[in-house]
This record gives sequence, structure tokens and C-alpha cells, in this order.
Amino acid sequence: MGIALASLPLVAADKEVPLAAAPIPAQVLTAKKLFISNARVNGIGFAILQRAGDANRPYDLFYAAVKGWGKYEIVDSPSDADLVLEMRFDTVLLGLTILDAKTHFILWSIYEPVEGAALARTWRRNIGTGVANLLRDYQAAVGQPATGGVAKQ
Repeated sequence: MGIALASLPLVAADKEVPLAAAPIPAQVLTAKKLFISNARVNGIGFAILQRAGDANRPYDLFYAAVKGWGKYEIVDSPSDADLVLEMRFDTVLLGLTILDAKTHFILWSIYEPVEGAALARTWRRNIGTGVANLLRDYQAAVGQPATGGVAKQ
């Protein structure tokens, strides 16, 4: 064990070593058909969304934004898709898990924070901002920015 650790290159704490980006799985880059699933909202997240007026808001916003993007065909069944985009909201965090529809393996995950709020309209705005950021991150991963945005209100 000591020999294996000793063979690893050591980096001085004050010297940053450039790190090459790991590749994004080919399926993420070449997909043409998507199925978007509304995976879950935890108990507190559900209460927050209910207070904001719509428990499906993050999913609805993301679905509409991806559909409006026009890059993919959105299909009605995971068996017809190349990728499954699994959308979820956990209180103050939006998550997107990208799965290969054929193998069911997780290929990529993206997370974006959602700023808290006291007022329902502020929650709706913050959720819209979080979804827009999540979509932006997904678009960056596939190397193609969107032509449209996410409706935040």
C-alpha cells in the first residue's frame, strides 16, 4: 500500500496542476430521442412546491424548455428513447440524471441549487432560475447552447 501511494505524483499545495476534462459519454452527445421523467420530489420539496402553487413546476418548466430547444425528439416512452432525462427536486437542489435508455446505466448527472424564499412567487422565480441553470449545464455538456430560454414565471 505504501509503495502504491508513494508512486503517485505529489503536488505542492500552492501549485495547481492542469487537469484534462474527462470525456462525456458518446450516448449523451449523439442522442436524437429523449424521454423526460419526473423522478421525484422529496417531502419538504413537495411542500415547498405546493406552497408555490405547483408540485410539478420544475418538471414542467424543464420539459417545455427542452421541447422548445428543438434539438431532440421528445418521445412518450423510455423504450422509444436514446436517453432518459430524470428530473428531480430535493428542497433546495434540482437534479438531472441522464440514463442510457437501452442499458439503464447512469451516464451523467447535473445538479443546480435553488435559492430559498419566503414568498410563493419568489419560490416560483427561483425554481425557474434553477431549471434554466440546469438546462444551461445540460446544453454545455452536449456542446450546443439553446436558442430559447426557460419561462420563469
